[in-house]
Amino acid sequence: MSSASIRDALKVLPDGLKDPLIAEFEQALDEYRAGDWESVGVKAGKFCEIAYCICAGHVAGKFPYTPHKPENFPQKCLLLEEHNKTKGRGMCVQIPRILIALYELRNNRAIGHVSSEVSPNHMDAEFFVRGMKWVMAEFVRQLSELPLDVSHALIEAVTARTFQIVWSSGDARRILEPAKSASHKTLILLYAEAKPVKAAALRGWVEYANLTLFKSRVLDELHSKAFIHFDRAKDTAEILPPGQAFVEKSGLLLMGGK
Repeated sequence: MSSASIRDALKVLPDGLKDPLIAEFEQALDEYRAGDWESVGVKAGKFCEIAYCICAGHVAGKFPYTPHKPENFPQKCLLLEEHNKTKGRGMCVQIPRILIALYELRNNRAIGHVSSEVSPNHMDAEFFVRGMKWVMAEFVRQLSELPLDVSHALIEAVTARTFQIVWSSGDARRILEPAKSASHKTLILLYAEAKPVKAAALRGWVEYANLTLFKSRVLDELHSKAFIHFDRAKDTAEILPPGQAFVEKSGLLLMGGK
């Protein structure tokens, strides 16, 4: 899926709305691929607020230049329904109702909260991703001025299933594309964990044969590039902002990516 194509389809929107909408959407997909369910929820909440501003701008006849966080989000969404006869059900009823459901789970579930219940973060992340994809596709359907066949192909790409690249079970992790290099696997795993990881555990997840060589050839090299911080005293590795940016911009989280 090409974010540039989404930008073309949503050309009618001000950059101050379009760019953050696409950014939150793409980042949510990256977090999903990495298996970071809580972060998917955080991105979904911000996505909903921007999407509401687009719907409200459609109703008002003028889009705001930048998004804002509406007070009483559900009520604001429901108020848009009053305009469905003149402004269409898609932008006044259907999208806002999806946004209400997404926002409810984002704010009133386990996302960001400690609980003794079974965590719903994964199941909620599945809903967040599907809901965000539907909303984005509906925006393309409603607002695109591209040829019909181009818009249809873009909608198909937006709504296509997103696959995880990191598998986790208990303390085990695996990259589901074995052909990736040890360095790239390491970056993906540290990106997904978002916390310090013991070098021995990381070596096992990467399936590197020798721990000493893994440290010298992989961790030390990534450390020298400032992609990770390899703390030899604690024997842990943690991803740094340049490493996070590299993972996101280089397509490492895409199945079939680099």
